[in-house]
Amino acid sequence: MRFKNMCKGRLLTSDRIGLLVTLILLALGLATSNTRADNPATRVVALGGSVTEIVFALGEDHRLVARDTTSSFPEAALELPDVGYIRALSPEGVLSARPDLIISEEGAGPPDALDLLKSAQVPFVEMPQARTAEQIAQKIEAVGAALGVPGKAATLATEVSAELQATAADIAASDQPRPRVLFLLSTQGGRLMASGTDTAADAIIRLAGGDNAISTFEGYKSVTAEAIATAAPDVILMMDRAGDHASSDAELFEMPALRTTPAAQDKAVVRMDGLLLLGFGPRTAHAVRTLHSALDAAG
Repeated sequence: MRFKNMCKGRLLTSDRIGLLVTLILLALGLATSNTRADNPATRVVALGGSVTEIVFALGEDHRLVARDTTSSFPEAALELPDVGYIRALSPEGVLSARPDLIISEEGAGPPDALDLLKSAQVPFVEMPQARTAEQIAQKIEAVGAALGVPGKAATLATEVSAELQATAADIAASDQPRPRVLFLLSTQGGRLMASGTDTAADAIIRLAGGDNAISTFEGYKSVTAEAIATAAPDVILMMDRAGDHASSDAELFEMPALRTTPAAQDKAVVRMDGLLLLGFGPRTAHAVRTLHSALDAAG
């Protein structure tokens, strides 16, 4: 009766939600970790597109029981239950898959949800951020370690590193000029959200032989028409996406902030799958080559 009175007519606090989650876990029998070497995890939830790609590339996808919304490759991943967007997770949704291991990209959230997941006595392993060939190899090895297959991971990391090194050498040897590339994360409502430095977009542009048109700030921020005019991008780079954040090429270059740019004059826009472009996983060498060719064609 007291518990009912506590819940009735007001929202539960984080502490009470945490208690409820713990009770649910105990009921499900998940309170004891079973990720020891003699009893590896068999019910894995992958949070983050690149993590899911790595699990599949390692041949360990039979252990996956759920994935997040960003995990859209390979196509077989879409057959797994979707526990929500990685930055807007529900602890109940993730735990309903009854995982004995959660592997996540860095940046999962919101913070309260992440705190509850980490306190749920289910092993939660967070992968390091990757924006270089060395960091991608480290991420692959970290996923392999979490799954207990370090040998497979070492082999895959070596293969991916070799592909990236060969790609970098080919781009360095090309005589293609370095275009100034403006990455737009969103154009919703005519408000342009662009990439500055220290982002995945900035890293992939440089790997593909371009220069980020904006270097005056870090991260993703709204930019003014004056800032874009100063940036004078030769090419606009966007994720190929639908919904409120999408815009056609004609709509894009009719925006006042972009209308006078070199990119608008040449109608130079490149759209790529977001996970391929920004995932920094096993397919990154392919992403770099694809972007490099697209920038060449658009310039």
